[in-house]
Amino acid sequence: MLDYPQIDPVAIALGPVKVYWYGLMYVVGFIAAWWLGRLRAARLGLKPDDIGDMLFYGALGVVLGGRIGYALFYGFERLLADPLWLFQVWDGGMSFHGGLLGVLIAALLFARKHRLGFFQTTDFIAPLVPIGLGAGRIGNFINAELPGRVSDLPWAMVFPGGSQPRHPSSLYEFALEGVVLFAILWTVSRTPRRRGMISGLFLVLYGTFRFAVEFVRRPDPQLGFIAFDWLTMGMLLSLPMILAGLALLAWARSQPVDGDKREAREATS
Repeated sequence: MLDYPQIDPVAIALGPVKVYWYGLMYVVGFIAAWWLGRLRAARLGLKPDDIGDMLFYGALGVVLGGRIGYALFYGFERLLADPLWLFQVWDGGMSFHGGLLGVLIAALLFARKHRLGFFQTTDFIAPLVPIGLGAGRIGNFINAELPGRVSDLPWAMVFPGGSQPRHPSSLYEFALEGVVLFAILWTVSRTPRRRGMISGLFLVLYGTFRFAVEFVRRPDPQLGFIAFDWLTMGMLLSLPMILAGLALLAWARSQPVDGDKREAREATS
């Protein structure tokens, strides 16, 4: 069993002003996406400065979608009892799946503004996302959030407020959703590929990784298991992602290879 590292969740304290590590992780994710996006801006016929506009749309999608998604998926009864709770962001609660829907809406709006194809845009965005996902999981770990189920493995930890060693599930998600997902998407996106392929890979891989980790992640206490004494809300939300990703990969097989002249014509049509 490993000792849980006692890390102060407050990274910087200047009098009454406190900056938390969790918030800084969001900043790390956005800066990484901005920097990597600028490196590849020319692929979409964009100027590097346009990536800042894309990041603004994406940040709104993440924050609004993540909060609304959490309220609907994980706290619906509380939302019905107190609708103003939706705006109490200091009370915690962000949903990846809600944030994903928010980012997809943001991508649609950005694509229309810049006269780009929707899947051209999502293929461009997908490899920029995993660093933010991984950073967010590190923030979860520092906050001692999302402890896993009880385990006797050598690397299990006793999290603050608990007495039994548990899987450090947020670190599993950091490795899979952050490191592995980024490595695969970034590598594949550097080679010629068909439109929609990167987006499909993102959905399949993230959905599969999240579904797998849910087997060792403790269910949300306000929901517990949804069914069968093993199905969690995270699994339930990840299944449509996997199916949509597989369908998108099948559709992508009929699409032009990135850089094909037809792609440029269709993007401006």
